[in-house]
Amino acid sequence: MDLLTLSASLDNFFWGKIMIYGCLAAGVYFSVIMRFPQLRLIKDMVGQLLGGKSSDSGVSSFQGFAMALGGRVGTGNITGVASAIFFGGPGAVFWMWAIAFLGAGSAYIESALAQVWKEEVHGEYRGGPAYYIEKGLGSKTLGAAFAILTIVSCGILLPGIQSNSFAVAAKAAFGIDPIVWAVIYSILFGYIVFGGGKRIAKAAELIVPFMAIGYILLAVVILLVNFNKIGEVFGLIFSSAFNMNAVYGAIFGLAISWGVKRGIFSNEAGQGTGAQAAGAAEVSHPAKQGLVQAFSVYVDTLFVCTATAIMILSTGSYNVANPAGGFITELIPGIEKGNFTQTAVNSFIPGIGGQFVAIALFFFTFTTVLAYAFYTDSNVAYLFRKNTEGAGYKYAITASRIALVAMTFIGTIMSADMVWNFGSAGVGAMAWFNIIVIIILTKPGIATLKDYEEQKKLGLDPVFVPERCGIKGADLWNKIVPKMYATELAALKEKTKK
Repeated sequence: MDLLTLSASLDNFFWGKIMIYGCLAAGVYFSVIMRFPQLRLIKDMVGQLLGGKSSDSGVSSFQGFAMALGGRVGTGNITGVASAIFFGGPGAVFWMWAIAFLGAGSAYIESALAQVWKEEVHGEYRGGPAYYIEKGLGSKTLGAAFAILTIVSCGILLPGIQSNSFAVAAKAAFGIDPIVWAVIYSILFGYIVFGGGKRIAKAAELIVPFMAIGYILLAVVILLVNFNKIGEVFGLIFSSAFNMNAVYGAIFGLAISWGVKRGIFSNEAGQGTGAQAAGAAEVSHPAKQGLVQAFSVYVDTLFVCTATAIMILSTGSYNVANPAGGFITELIPGIEKGNFTQTAVNSFIPGIGGQFVAIALFFFTFTTVLAYAFYTDSNVAYLFRKNTEGAGYKYAITASRIALVAMTFIGTIMSADMVWNFGSAGVGAMAWFNIIVIIILTKPGIATLKDYEEQKKLGLDPVFVPERCGIKGADLWNKIVPKMYATELAALKEKTKK
């Protein structure tokens, strides 16, 4: 079996029907049991986004949001949307929306849990699935297994998807060979990554807002110019999503599977990666970062992915594959699925549209591989956190960063199908593992939201006291809250006395 066949087999194994519908079911479960906080608490999501400051040990709420959003907003928002439409038709866009809306509930739970059981490792806050698996489930073995899986996925399998997608788009736009981009990309990436978590967070904080806003603004302009097609575009999406469009009836199931698959790849809800950025934040209550991360899922899919879909569909710059061979729809003959967005923007701004998308892809993918580096660091830190001297940890971190830079370089010049298959399989494996865990840990996850809302009703700025939520093992909070949030803690004690 060659590598391409192996990669496709792994991808199909981890993204079978059980996984697709399991992700949707988990999103429904968390949303219902928490009474749809993604609707009720929109104001809190935005408010907490700008609250809190960084400390010597932790990043700010916004930096945690920016790192997670940098991880979420990547090639999945451009190339991923194009491939979802190519394989699943326009209806796949609706299912990307659905998994984003429902996945916000999963994102809340995993991020709040990451905060609850975070640890201070060598002077920095670290958290994520490995940490809450050990503390919440009481299993060091399973925690170590997830940490290793994350290092393999984020440190080896996933970086190449990002750099490869940029190199393909850049070659089409500028005619420069991918090997040149591989060298430039890897050098810039290495410079920031070897600066550590703080440098990664600062880079994400500076880059992410501007790249997302600029891209969305372009989509809005294109939509306004094609204003008369708004009804047609959304009608096409909804009719295809619910098997009411005769043209795409044969691929109705593929619309769901590709929409969910690419939606999760893009927004990472339930995958466990965003939780690792959440665990690094300096906040007074886990629910605050849980709400912030839930909002980042919205920004990723409901804003950025929708922007891409609108550009592609409103300009008619897409093809839809027929599973039996050939095309169901072929509006741009000779154009591969990854180039839909470039074709769409180029039809609007002839001559420079392709370059704009290539530049956007550089920023989107670059912040994503920076997030992968942070996630890899967090899991290396988990494995070596008992090393009080720190020598083994430092060697392991250095080795993992070298591997990240090397895989970014190699992925840039590999077959696009191969890197996508391996990376997608890595995402699927992490999601399988993490979704089962957060379902088991539903009770403490929901307890954080309940406690947060109770304190808000009392007019307080919520602070986390683990005993109030019946949570054990969250020892770091007994150090954080009295030291960093003494005033808020005193107000809570005074109010609860009454």
